[in-house]
Amino acid sequence: MKFSALAFAVLAAGLATPAFADGDAVAGKAVFKKCMACHAADKEQNKVGPHLVGIVGRAAGSVEGFAYSDAMKAKGAEGLLWDEANITAYSKAPKEFIPGNKMAFAGLKKDEDIVNLIAYLKADPKP
Repeated sequence: MKFSALAFAVLAAGLATPAFADGDAVAGKAVFKKCMACHAADKEQNKVGPHLVGIVGRAAGSVEGFAYSDAMKAKGAEGLLWDEANITAYSKAPKEFIPGNKMAFAGLKKDEDIVNLIAYLKADPKP
């Protein structure tokens, strides 16, 4: 009996994981409010930071017309792409992931917020 209860718990946990991994774009929009003073996600308009339209899959430091730090330009030249893993690492600790970048934000602390933020950015929000 204990084995089947344990097996059920493991199965239930496994079924719950993909929902978290996919994120919730609506919740991500709420998380993005922390970013919107410096970034736009719904239009290709640079602010203090570059716009984030199409960020997933884009090369680092590649938005035309934005004055990136030398550190960010170097990462782009090295081939850094903003995939989900790199967005996650950068969102947690921007200054650690790319030392010398200009972003003043300290980072997001909750993994769930980051997953949801990525879901929102992947949804390619429009105004």
